[in-house]
Amino acid sequence: MKQSLRNILAETGKVSCFAAVLLCVGSAQAGEPKYKVDGSTFQCITKMTSVKHFFVGNLAGNLKGTVAVAQAGSGEFPEGTVLQLIPNEAMVKQQKGFSPKTNDWEFFALDTDKDGTKIVSHGAEEVNNFLGLNCFECHQAARAEFDLVCEQDHGCAPLPLTRAMFHAVQHTDPRCPPEQLSAEDAAALKELGPILEQLKNEAAANKK
Repeated sequence: MKQSLRNILAETGKVSCFAAVLLCVGSAQAGEPKYKVDGSTFQCITKMTSVKHFFVGNLAGNLKGTVAVAQAGSGEFPEGTVLQLIPNEAMVKQQKGFSPKTNDWEFFALDTDKDGTKIVSHGAEEVNNFLGLNCFECHQAARAEFDLVCEQDHGCAPLPLTRAMFHAVQHTDPRCPPEQLSAEDAAALKELGPILEQLKNEAAANKK
């Protein structure tokens, strides 16, 4: 039976955040969002449009525009864009002026299970992750041409996580139809736990 990433990590006490791309929580100081998002907005991640190693959508119906920027690897994403690297987090591009400092991105923390999605928290520049780290502070390290989107060569702090680990998390989304966990995904999930524990410990040490 598939479990949410939150539950997988909680079993061993390893609740962390992949820098600013995972499980961000808090309240934001931003304008009123044009695109009203609720739990039903977010469904099985692998049913979204796959681009490189992440998934995209567009709430304004401009999927073509979103895919074009994602495939190009740089440029400003059109409003309505939805970006997801893992099931438990998302970025939504709101209208111009929503939050200028975050390039109008709204961050979402999601709790997922077989019954669907619950929005744990959402917001803009004042959103913090479970370790107390600020999501925007991580994303703002991306160079200007990347629209605050972090990838390995975009200027953001590197993560000690492999593409295989992200793939494994994506393919254990409990909202998706059941699939056999591959040996590669099982191995990646096993390796993920100690790394998350290390990130958690480092974050705790930095607070002292």
